[in-house]
Amino acid sequence: MTISGTGIRRMRRLRTMKQQHLAELLGVNQATVSRWERDQLALSPEQAIELERIFASPQHAAADAALKRLVEDSIRPVHLICDRTHRLLSASRPRQTEWRAPLGAFLGRSLFSYASAEIAAAERSLEERGWHEGKLLSLTFETGANDNALLPIAAGRVTWERITLSDGSAGRLVTTLG
Repeated sequence: MTISGTGIRRMRRLRTMKQQHLAELLGVNQATVSRWERDQLALSPEQAIELERIFASPQHAAADAALKRLVEDSIRPVHLICDRTHRLLSASRPRQTEWRAPLGAFLGRSLFSYASAEIAAAERSLEERGWHEGKLLSLTFETGANDNALLPIAAGRVTWERITLSDGSAGRLVTTLG
């Protein structure tokens, strides 16, 4: 597939996708996407195939909007993140009440820096468990507190559930069980 930088930009904008998000989907940094769009860097054959897959996939923005509403309206402490980058996509009101800053302070930002030691260990174990290949779709484990004043995590049981978002990327639903 040969696609110009202008073509990449046009397809990305038609999907209301930011360069950073496209970069995350392709496993590159935002500057690489910017260089592609300015025709300063060529895509590898593998990247071109993956880009074609991303742009060919049907958009189901309504499905993601419905998922966001379900998360936000949940009576449980739950939040949704990008599985790869840990960027916060949505959070329920009970989850938001646990945090010491407004939701806007966290939306679109990675929450991994707030992880407890047990959450970081669980994250490191995902590759060997086949999480990213879809062999494991759910993981429940015990976590300790993170002792962070801004985004506190209390000791308790947590479940991660891997879900596919409309753009083909993976999301992770994080639910505190108690």
